Formats: sequence, C-alpha cells, structure tokens
Amino acid sequence: MSDIDQPKPSVPNPIDELPDDTDTAVRGQLVQPVLPAATGRARTALVTGAGRRLGREIALALAVQGWDVAVHCRASREEAEATADDIRAIGRHACVIQADLADEAACHAVVPQVVQALGRLDAVVNNASAFEYDTAATFTYAMLEHHLRANTAPAIVLAQALAEHVAAREGLSPPTAAGAEQGSGAQVTDLPDDVDAAVVNLLDQKLWNPNPDFISYTLSKAALESATTLLALALAPRVRVVGVAPGLTLTSEWLQGDRFDQLHRASPLGRSSTPGDVAATVAFALANRSITGTTLLVDGGQHLQRFPRDFSMM
Repeated sequence: MSDIDQPKPSVPNPIDELPDDTDTAVRGQLVQPVLPAATGRARTALVTGAGRRLGREIALALAVQGWDVAVHCRASREEAEATADDIRAIGRHACVIQADLADEAACHAVVPQVVQALGRLDAVVNNASAFEYDTAATFTYAMLEHHLRANTAPAIVLAQALAEHVAAREGLSPPTAAGAEQGSGAQVTDLPDDVDAAVVNLLDQKLWNPNPDFISYTLSKAALESATTLLALALAPRVRVVGVAPGLTLTSEWLQGDRFDQLHRASPLGRSSTPGDVAATVAFALANRSITGTTLLVDGGQHLQRFPRDFSMM
C-alpha cells in the first residue's frame, strides 16, 4: 500500500519544520537542504522501519539533506504516516509503504510500489530489524529463521531490486550473476556519470565486541555484514553497499534510565552513538561515492572494548 502527497512549495528553513523530538545532531547537519545528487536532481530513498525510533530519525535526516523518502513500516502505519507528514513539512515528497519484509512476495513488491509512488529509487536503508532474546541454551531453528527472514534476507532482496531498477531506468544491461565482471571494468563504460545508487545496512557494534546474548539476532547481523561485502562486489559499479554499525543508541524495555546513561558513557570517548549520529552517518554513506563494501562503526569506540553480556542484560 502506498500514498503520496505534494511537498509545500517553499520552506525557508527546513530545520524549523522538524518535529520537536528530532535529535539535535540531525538539526545541526544543515541550515538549508543540499540535494544529494551531483546533478542537483532530487533523489529518493527507501528507509525500512521508518515509522519510529532510529528509522524515523534517518528518514528525517535524509529529508533535510534533500531526499524524497519512502517510509516503510510493518505494523506502525499511524506512526509512519506521521513521519511522512513531517518529511512533507520539510519540503520533500514522501510516501508510506506497509509490508511484512519477512514475507518474500511482499518484500519483492516494495520497490515497485516506491517507484510507482515517487517515480524512482536511488537508495535503500535497511533499518528494520527483529531483536528477540535467545542464547545457545535456548536456540531453535525457528528463532534463527525468524531473525534471518527479518534482518538478512530482505536486505539482499531490496538491494537486488534496487540494482534491477537502476538498470531498467538507465537503459543498462541487467545485473549479472558475476559482479566481478562488472567491477573489473567490462561494463563500467555503460554507466552514466550521474548514476550513484547505494544501499546502507544497519548492523551492530557487537559484531566486533561479541557476547553470547541474543544469539539468533547476532547471527543474522553477522550474515548481513557478510552480505554487505558480497553485495558490494556483486552490484558494483552501479550500486554501492555500506554497513553502519551503531553502539548503544536507544533505550529499550530491558535498558533505560540511569543504567542506560551509565552504559552509554562506557566507551573510550565517554559516549556512544545518538540517533542523530547514526542518521548523519547514513547520510554521509549515501553521499560519498567512494565508499563501498565496508562498515562505519558509530559507537564512541565501544567495539574496542569487551563486555561479558549484551548491554540490555547488564
């Protein structure tokens, strides 16, 4: 399902239009919007899980940067509509796409819906994530499959769909199975200079600072980190693929209040990431045409330390 509205004709300062709860780091990025494409042409990003929390922050940050945004949600339709309204208030186009990405058919239908609503797609931010507790002692096939279907497989399908859309839109040959052929230069000459599509996969600093909690979630994110490398090779030069790994960023049902504040400061820099820090990094990854196949850790250095348990269990 999707809907679209026209942006306001002019917005003197998009920062003034941001909702009051927007992270200060997002507010500090720009005074005026900067169109992300080198041509000055507005571009479109799909942000999964963008109705609330970190996904919402990313969607708003991209709108401030001049992106039109497709706001994906699974169940939080009302919150997604509110995010889309805030994007329109900034002066950008927005639509809402509701889909259960763990359903393969529904996932494959997302990109065509975005293109139908907004006309094109230039970037995918894979933010939506399942995060349910298990350990090696309680591990089941079902729990691992649940996390892989929510956290890993959709990111690959959406990256694949983006690459196919870019090829069709630009009149290029379809993506090949052997990405190395493209990366070697055999097909680089058919790529217009202004084509710069990108995928950002939201990961987790705990991949570099492992602990035994949330084993299925961690395995799904480890698979996504590997997929980031594989997709960067397979989809080059048409689509860049970058990982962004936050540290402790948001409170949860397991961790909040003073304990959250204490653990948030437990890093070499004395602070972990804020939603605005992560959103700004996503925007940077989408804008920098020289970055692919790597992960940007945004955690105040927490990945350099060792913690015996997941933060939510400490």
